[in-house]
Amino acid sequence: MCGRYVSPDEASIEREFNLVRQEQNITPSYNVAPTQLVPVVRAVDGARKLDAMRWGLIPFFARGQPPKYSTINARGETVETAASYRGPWNRGQRCLQVATGFYEWHLDGQGRKAPYFIHLNDQPVFAFAALWDRSIKADGAAVESVVHITMPANDLMKSIHNTGSNPHRMPAILRKDDQEAWLTGSAGDAWSALKQYDPGLMVAYEVSSRVNTPKNNDSKLIEPV
Repeated sequence: MCGRYVSPDEASIEREFNLVRQEQNITPSYNVAPTQLVPVVRAVDGARKLDAMRWGLIPFFARGQPPKYSTINARGETVETAASYRGPWNRGQRCLQVATGFYEWHLDGQGRKAPYFIHLNDQPVFAFAALWDRSIKADGAAVESVVHITMPANDLMKSIHNTGSNPHRMPAILRKDDQEAWLTGSAGDAWSALKQYDPGLMVAYEVSSRVNTPKNNDSKLIEPV
């Protein structure tokens, strides 16, 4: 499932999601990795708000301590029942995890794991359907964190993402028209927004294995090999 992606700068996010100037000082990243702060958009008092949250959800009951298991992706099939995610789901704590593309790895016939970059040709800046939560540390400090939803892969992603512990999966990418339903709609509206993205609107190509190392973070990572 999606463990690395690319995120845009603050100005691009503000334009795409119709936000008032937020002053979050969010910078673009070509190699977003788990536990880093990432840009998310959520609905607060009837308005959209940009925040930076830890990627890898820390449940409210964890007292600010990250779980020993991975919480960067939440399977859509179990998000209502999984202990870490059912709380934010039931409380309607849905948000948009902002990206311009993401990476997945393909195992070829020679046993080589090659990274691929995937982006959209109809949304230069898009959103993963995500949940957020707030957990309070022993010293009273609050930690806000995010996890994005995943689903069974469409035909394109099934042909690429064939390795790892959860192969043939993909992020739940929201169509532009479905973003508001995910943010502010009922639970039923939110479920209806979770659809496989049209593979004809997605572009994928192999990129350098430099992306395997999180400290590598430059525009050359998304150039085709």
